[in-house]
Amino acid sequence: MTTTVQRWTGREIRALREAKRMSIRDFAGHLGVSERMVSKWEAGGEDITPRPVNQSALDSSLAASDAEAHARFVDMLGLTLPAPTTQETSMSEEPTPGATDEDMIPVGDENQVRHPVDGKLMTLVEAGVFFAGTDNEPVYVPAFYMDVFPTTNADYSRFLTATNHKPPQHWENSKPPIDQLDHPVVFVTWHDATAYAQWSAKALPTSQQWEKAARGTRGDIYPWGSQRTPAKCNCREHGIRRTTPVDRYASGVSPYGIYDMCGNTWEWCSTETEPGRYELKGSAFTSPFLRCTPSTFNDASADMWDDDTSFRTVTPAETMRALLNMQR
Repeated sequence: MTTTVQRWTGREIRALREAKRMSIRDFAGHLGVSERMVSKWEAGGEDITPRPVNQSALDSSLAASDAEAHARFVDMLGLTLPAPTTQETSMSEEPTPGATDEDMIPVGDENQVRHPVDGKLMTLVEAGVFFAGTDNEPVYVPAFYMDVFPTTNADYSRFLTATNHKPPQHWENSKPPIDQLDHPVVFVTWHDATAYAQWSAKALPTSQQWEKAARGTRGDIYPWGSQRTPAKCNCREHGIRRTTPVDRYASGVSPYGIYDMCGNTWEWCSTETEPGRYELKGSAFTSPFLRCTPSTFNDASADMWDDDTSFRTVTPAETMRALLNMQR
């Protein structure tokens, strides 16, 4: 159970900082603002309201707080925890066959579609040039659709049911942890990720496709811009030490509305760096924030699996249009 803040003022900001037991310096670095800014907010109390971009970062910081910090925050403000939601009270149930982890998210953008095979929400990344790598080299990438969220445990479970593929080593009785259905699937090799992509009639992204989807076309350092804001992703500094739900960090989405392009889990790409090794993008909950830039290079053996490695898939725009036309 969680609570939300409708309007952040200096009062709520101070309560959150103290609930997280952070100094003004640490909290400022956590949000990507100056120490002077945090002090100004707190001194202003209920008479001061941060800009929307900072309110969004505060939302993410509260959502990412552990249960103890969250309880302290609620107690300091004299709030009451909301009643459990339908989703929270049904976590002991089996995943609904055919349902996806994004079923509660409306598709209002004309550039967003659901893939006809695995049902995942995908968004269009238009053709054009973007600035790639640490040197911001101009690179042209044709149009493609990418999964808005990483492949979750619920997604991967449906794949296993359809194919009898081997489950991740930490699943019990071939079933994912019931409290992590909306977390990215982990302990998957490049071969596992490729098998899912083939089953769903999609592919793993190239490293350039992945980076463009994360950074956009302006050469921003992070998905949300160039402001250093650790609160917008699940990285090592938060001390969560595990994956988080794929839709948690709404303030950290990319220009295309794609989640978790920084932090949470590394993601397999189709780009081979040398025989048997492939690029990984995105950083993870195990990564320091300094490594959480989409331009960061990482690779691994195709046989590697770990608790911080997952994937998402893509499909060319023309292929998606053909698939959708076949359904009409």
